[in-house]
Amino acid sequence: MIENESSIPPVEPDSILATPPESPPREPAVPGYPFWGYLDVSLFFCVTLFGWFVVSLVLWVLHPHVSKPVFVLLPSQCVIYVVSFFALYSILERHYGQPFWASLRWVRTRPGAGRAILYGFTLAFAVVFTGMALRTPDIQTPMKELLADRTSILLIAVFAVTLGPLCEELAFRGFLQPVLVHTFGAAPGVLLAALPFGLLHLPEYSWSWRHGLLITIAGAGFGWMRHVSGSTRAAAIMHAAYNFLFFAAMFSQKGGIPRAW
Repeated sequence: MIENESSIPPVEPDSILATPPESPPREPAVPGYPFWGYLDVSLFFCVTLFGWFVVSLVLWVLHPHVSKPVFVLLPSQCVIYVVSFFALYSILERHYGQPFWASLRWVRTRPGAGRAILYGFTLAFAVVFTGMALRTPDIQTPMKELLADRTSILLIAVFAVTLGPLCEELAFRGFLQPVLVHTFGAAPGVLLAALPFGLLHLPEYSWSWRHGLLITIAGAGFGWMRHVSGSTRAAAIMHAAYNFLFFAAMFSQKGGIPRAW
């Protein structure tokens, strides 16, 4: 529950000074938080899946008639985000009367943006090495077809380091993960939130289980950041840095596409 200022006990100055500055904050143990439950989560993701289904039909109809599918895909994805997050806003603001951003823990905290970026780069390298250990195949996927020219690559890269991480982290780490952590504990909750995140990206990679596993590992990394920092903002910055490194490598190689976006 997001408590009013009048209900929050005062903090003594000595207790602030006594807090070791090196120790990163963890997910705050606020009684009654999260104040939403599985019914709210189900409603949000049902709206999202319905939007995804409608957009998929539209793309299927329009695909033969457009030279660059990205010009249809990205606006369609934005429509899904608008519909989904209007539903989420309605749940938090209208139904519960709680602030949207504060409820989803979009806050500045430690580690700061610089360290979150560093963690994102580190996670990207870890995923690459894991993919090599798994002998992840270089297969033909819808993502490869989408990234067929530099214009499409550039547009998707911009999307992948801005709106994509913002919306995905608000949904999976800001809204879903707190409910799972509250029910199952920190480690199981983080992993359980990463599973649907990995499944969401499977169609982009022709349902390759290795690609799905790599993306799930990345999702667990973002979830870890959300938990240890108490900030969905930090997780989104880490996610954006992770995506950025893959697309930077793609541009530098002038060839293949990232295997775990």
